[in-house]
Amino acid sequence: MRVSGGSGASVARLLPWTGTGGKPCYVLGDGTGYVSRRADEVEDIQLDMAYELLGHADGLLTEPGATAPQIHFLAGRLKESLEQVHRIAESRGSRLEAALSQDEAPQSESQSEPQSNSETSP
Repeated sequence: MRVSGGSGASVARLLPWTGTGGKPCYVLGDGTGYVSRRADEVEDIQLDMAYELLGHADGLLTEPGATAPQIHFLAGRLKESLEQVHRIAESRGSRLEAALSQDEAPQSESQSEPQSNSETSP
C-alpha cells in the first residue's frame, strides 16, 4: 500500500505484531524511523525463533517416546511461528512490490534531463 504525500510516497508497512483484537498494525514512512527499526528487530527475533523451533521439532519427532501432549504443544508453537513468518513474508513482499513499482515509474522532467548551471566562473 502506498500513500501519496507532499514530497513523495510513503509505504504502509505491515508490522510484525497486531493491535487490539488481533487487527493488523501499520506504520507509514521510509523505513528508517524508530518503529521500523524496532519492527526489523522483532522480525529477526521471530525468524530466529522459528528456525530454533524447527530444530526442536526435528528432535522431538525423531524420538520414539514423544507423547501426545508434547506433540500437541509443538504443533501449537509451530502454528504460531508459521503465522509470524507468513506475516513477515507478506510485509516484505508488499514493500518489495512498492519499491519495484517506484523504480519502474517514469522519472519527471527535472530528474531525466541534466540541469545546467546558469552561473559562469570568471
